Amino acid sequence: MAYTPEMKELIKRVEATRPERLARARRGENYPALTMAEREEVLSKYHPDYQSDAKRTVQVGPNKGDTFQEGVARLLESRSIVRPDKVNLSTVDFDTDVLVLGGGGAGTSAAIMASQGGCRVIIATKLRHGDSNTIMAEGGIQGATQECDSPYYHYLDTIGGGHFTNQRDLVAALAHDAPLSIAWLESLGMIFNKLPDGRMDSRHFGGSSRKRMQSAGDMTGAEIMRVIRDEVRNRSNLITTLEFHPAVELLLDEEGKCAGAILMNMETREFSIVRAKAVVIATGGFGRLHIKGFATTNHYGATMDGVVMAYRAGVGNKCLHSTQYHPTGVAYPEQNVGLLITEKVRGLGAHVLNIDGEQFCFPLEPRDVESAELIREAMDVGKGIITPTGRVGLWLDSPMIEELHGPGTVKKELPAKFIQFERHGIDISKEPMLVYPTLHYQNGGINVNGDSETIIPGLYGAGEAIGGVHGENRLMGNSLQDIITFGRRAGRNAASYIQGGVTLKGLTLDHVVKFEKELAEAGIEDPAIAPILLPDYATEEVVERRWTEALTDRAALR
Repeated sequence: MAYTPEMKELIKRVEATRPERLARARRGENYPALTMAEREEVLSKYHPDYQSDAKRTVQVGPNKGDTFQEGVARLLESRSIVRPDKVNLSTVDFDTDVLVLGGGGAGTSAAIMASQGGCRVIIATKLRHGDSNTIMAEGGIQGATQECDSPYYHYLDTIGGGHFTNQRDLVAALAHDAPLSIAWLESLGMIFNKLPDGRMDSRHFGGSSRKRMQSAGDMTGAEIMRVIRDEVRNRSNLITTLEFHPAVELLLDEEGKCAGAILMNMETREFSIVRAKAVVIATGGFGRLHIKGFATTNHYGATMDGVVMAYRAGVGNKCLHSTQYHPTGVAYPEQNVGLLITEKVRGLGAHVLNIDGEQFCFPLEPRDVESAELIREAMDVGKGIITPTGRVGLWLDSPMIEELHGPGTVKKELPAKFIQFERHGIDISKEPMLVYPTLHYQNGGINVNGDSETIIPGLYGAGEAIGGVHGENRLMGNSLQDIITFGRRAGRNAASYIQGGVTLKGLTLDHVVKFEKELAEAGIEDPAIAPILLPDYATEEVVERRWTEALTDRAALR
């Protein structure tokens, strides 16, 4: 849907201020960044994480007493899909060395490294192999590969971006492994953007002190997923992939070691038992919970499954109260709402502007600060643009990129975005995009150490399902680095753990029985059943009709 005549009139205000903004940009001048005190003020007033509504304290489990968003708390206090007394654990359907839960970037990387250690691996994924947030990631992957950079600066930027709440050993692992991850991906055939002399084309991003962002156009995650998924297929003698088979419960053995999981066939709804000497949780984040009602960039299966299963098994979480809202999600056209507009757009020189075409913020603040500034400008200052469907947005002046870097740059650097808007009659090399913060990332997750180990022997975590790497705010490009660094570490260490000699005792679901007893003792009535696996977008009318039909069916059975 092309811009309406009213919106095109507003775009003229953007075009009117562009010459002056271009002149400033060419002189190297930019809108001033906020001081630390100003950042804290804008965050406390406008960022959704800092608002007290729709939060509550959990009453059971490892994080008892901690406060989370309502949707997160409800899933932490949930009961299992399976009924422990109905499950026959003496019949094992699959037996393997390593079971990887999740087929995104972290899980796939873990599977490759575990197989490299000589282990038989099963990847159990909810949807198709690769259907994940990884394949949707756009802008780039961090790694200190340039002469002016080092893991030291990467470490400091990450700690500062996370408001000094990060888990230090995880950040050290990330920064240390980042150049190795880049080299590994390239060795598998990944095609990075390069300069004419063959060096990496690295760029700045929000919160960076050095140019550290490597990319593959604006489809970096898809390119990563392409090469690692191909590598899994090349290792089919050791790696088996079960698509449409999400995990619904972890299995422990009688000594408390992780010993596999129960999977559910999404088509037949049948359960299967997988016995494994080690398990890697790489199930991704919680975007489809739509925290605070925000649209999300996340793939359809992002429902916090791994965190829920680990919690029932006794693994606590870190920073799960913290949600990242990407400052520039699409607000128009309606068909693209929630679609991520990579930070690379602002890194290339595009400004965020209000209804009057005025620049009101430094374009490369850390994501939480940038999001809070956009929310303030639209909702408090009242200078947002209202779409025909009633959404609010602000302009992202992408034509600036053409002016700064020459004709054709937008289509070359942002091919996916160009196509996604062009199909709706909008040429982003000539017209600005309408954007607004969108739910993007689960900053927190299960507790692991620098070797990706949880407190349960044989249970590992990687990717968006783990917490502590990013603290309370993630910098751009650290998510793709996170999945490779900790996916590789989880797979490698799982293989090492098995090589040390692992003997599994009888399989049990005693941890589920114990947890559900705690729920009852805490007086939690009608707990959710989780993992929920997929979001439910039924309207109130449909839900009411479901209940009516269910009651009618029940009456007929009598």
